[in-house]
Amino acid sequence: MPEAAEADADLIPIARDKIATMVDPKTTALVVVDAQEDFIGPDGAMARVGVDLSSVPPALAKVQELIAAARKAGATVAFMRVVTTPDTDSQALKNFYTRRGFPLEAIGICRDGTSGADYYGVTPEPGDIEIEKVLFSSFYGTDLEDQLRARGIDTLVMTGFTTDCCVDATSRDAFHRNFNVFLVDDACTAYPASLHDTAKIAIVKNVAILTQADDVLAAWS
Repeated sequence: MPEAAEADADLIPIARDKIATMVDPKTTALVVVDAQEDFIGPDGAMARVGVDLSSVPPALAKVQELIAAARKAGATVAFMRVVTTPDTDSQALKNFYTRRGFPLEAIGICRDGTSGADYYGVTPEPGDIEIEKVLFSSFYGTDLEDQLRARGIDTLVMTGFTTDCCVDATSRDAFHRNFNVFLVDDACTAYPASLHDTAKIAIVKNVAILTQADDVLAAWS
């Protein structure tokens, strides 16, 4: 019973009056993970294989609101994007797919030079951070940490797609690198949508503080 009570407490978003002091725009980056055609677009790879993307539009709308608010408040906005080529497909990834019975061509997502790798619903502007990555964590094989440190960033507000994969991996790696991490519950999702809740429990129990978009918007208003 005590463990269940603790888990329930983890899932209560931090109070609005508390978060305002924790996400100072001068030291905070809004991280937008993988808002890309192949992952969330109606013509992208996930849509073509019949994935239910009905939870994407509400989450994307919150991401868009947060981007506008972050820019107005002076917070850094950082866009993460998967861009792959056959040469960047690791052997472990290939083994993972084949051992699960998936065709190797299924790896070919967000390929460089295709529309699948393009941003969907968001547009970086001059002064934003843009990161291209080949796997789940936005820190793996990139200079994201260096760019954040150069701007004096110590806090990350995590949004994007999907909660269970790239949002999770980036959040954990951020925590391991001594960043304060906030997960915006309604500005992330997964497919199926129920997977978002499962992933959220694991993330906020271990590495992130749970919050809601409207509370971050209030902090940055």
